[in-house]
Amino acid sequence: MEQEQEKVKVKTVATWFWRWFLNNKVVTILLVSLLILLNILVFSKITYVFDPLKGFIEVIGLPLLMAGILYYLVNPLVDWIEMKKVPRVGGILIIFVVIIALVVWGVTTLIPIIQEQTLSIIKNWPQYWESVVIQADALVRSDIFSQFQEQLTDINQNIMSSISKQATNVVNSTVSGIGSVVGAVTNVFIALITMPFILFYLLKDGRDLPYHMMKFIPTKMRLNTYNLLSQINTQISQYIRGQLLVAFFVALMFWIGFAIVGLEYAVTLAVMAGFLNLIPYLGSFLAMVPVVIIAFVASPVMLAKVLIVFAIEQMIEGRVIQPQILGSNLDIHPVTIIVVLLTSGKLFGIPGVILGIPGYAVLKVIFEHFFQWYQQHSGLYEHDYNPAYEPSLPIEKRKHFKRKKKKK
Repeated sequence: MEQEQEKVKVKTVATWFWRWFLNNKVVTILLVSLLILLNILVFSKITYVFDPLKGFIEVIGLPLLMAGILYYLVNPLVDWIEMKKVPRVGGILIIFVVIIALVVWGVTTLIPIIQEQTLSIIKNWPQYWESVVIQADALVRSDIFSQFQEQLTDINQNIMSSISKQATNVVNSTVSGIGSVVGAVTNVFIALITMPFILFYLLKDGRDLPYHMMKFIPTKMRLNTYNLLSQINTQISQYIRGQLLVAFFVALMFWIGFAIVGLEYAVTLAVMAGFLNLIPYLGSFLAMVPVVIIAFVASPVMLAKVLIVFAIEQMIEGRVIQPQILGSNLDIHPVTIIVVLLTSGKLFGIPGVILGIPGYAVLKVIFEHFFQWYQQHSGLYEHDYNPAYEPSLPIEKRKHFKRKKKKK
């Protein structure tokens, strides 16, 4: 009798332990999270093991990144040429000849102009800035801003001292880091040599890569893995191709516009605007700062012309170019884009600002796939019931449904 009671007690304890711990989804999630964090902690203590991998990435990372960007840009052209009954290798060689011709044209024609205008801007920039400061000081001394003159003077002094301090730090770090500069130049030189070969084989055999990769994935996971990789590839290709094309058209429009109004340094300012346009939302504003300063110093009429050019460019870019090229492929809210840019820029600097959005898009696709898997296996999302209003529901209908709910 006592043995049976002990068996019942043990069974009760086991059932209770199974129900509250072993068969509890929250506890399971916490245990898995704990194991992941422990693994991260262990790997953080043995980072020296990954030093060879770090060296390999430093050598091959830049040419692979450059080749990947060019691959997404020119691969549609290679596919189009192949559809015209031209062998794929022949299409790749045609694209390479075009790229080499563009590079030669840029080196012989465009780069000397940009170099000359850039040196002229650097040489004359103190005069431009002094003229802006004089105009601003005259405005501050007016009766309208007389009560804020002391505060504005303090702000100007703080800005100038901060700029001086940052410039000193840059000079010191540059002088002390000549070795790293030489190493960076060496890496860039190696990247420029090896990148064409990587690009050639990516264009030639890149489309067969998923087939070979799937052989290493377990059979049951191949379909989901392939769909995940396909969506990631689509997100990256659409973003890179779209942003580069938009940046090209932005630079072209500014070049034409500045040349028409007769703005000095039109080529350099237009190219700079195109590069900065790779930064969503913030790039256009940053590009207009030197343009507005140079136009302001030139004359009020030139400033008005530049603002008109900027307004026309923004209208064409926002209503024609971006919807046609980018569309809504990424499906990312503008506030999210700004937050991602600020965060990635703070963590990784300029590369983070440029690569933050595509990186976020990749993580978003991975999270969506993981969440869909969790919905299917957790049993917590069996119904689509949602007490909140649909986002597209007009305010009149929301009020109607609200009164209807109160009556119920």
